[in-house]
Amino acid sequence: MRREKRYEEYAWVLDFIVRGTPRSKSRIRGRPFAQVIGENFFTLLEVSVREGVILSVFERVFVGKDNREKIDHILGRIGYKDLTFSAKVELPRVIEYIILHREREFVDFFNKAHPITSRMHSLELLPGIGKKYMWAIINEREKKPFESLKDVQERTGIPSPVKLLAKRIIEELMGESKYYLFVRMP
Repeated sequence: MRREKRYEEYAWVLDFIVRGTPRSKSRIRGRPFAQVIGENFFTLLEVSVREGVILSVFERVFVGKDNREKIDHILGRIGYKDLTFSAKVELPRVIEYIILHREREFVDFFNKAHPITSRMHSLELLPGIGKKYMWAIINEREKKPFESLKDVQERTGIPSPVKLLAKRIIEELMGESKYYLFVRMP
């Protein structure tokens, strides 16, 4: 997955708080801030929002180093447990949206996934993927590479690749995984 950059350039808004105290223990109290998820590494961040700017959930904002239009500055990286209730509710849908936004890269994961150990394949790290689906994916991709996530679903019988990927990403964000496929390690 996108590993060439070390920081997030764009993020998707999970929650916008008009007034409050960020969990990142910043000195900025009573000012607008947002909790966002980066689109490259799924990094959870709290960001200070410029005065007068109103953000919407699912909005894509620039959080890179220069010329931020809506974001004043990055307050810090946060963990899953630091997300607001609203952010946790929106997280699965926003992640699914990011997956669809970056579909080609996730299709490449299904086309190129490899064994982690002699007994475990990286495909098996996706919730709901056991040996049966793993072999279905491997056999189908040997015939012809997958072209889309819908193609993965139709040719292998996996119920919803997007939802499985999103569940895996959330597991990684929660720190419940030994292996990290999509999220930058904490």
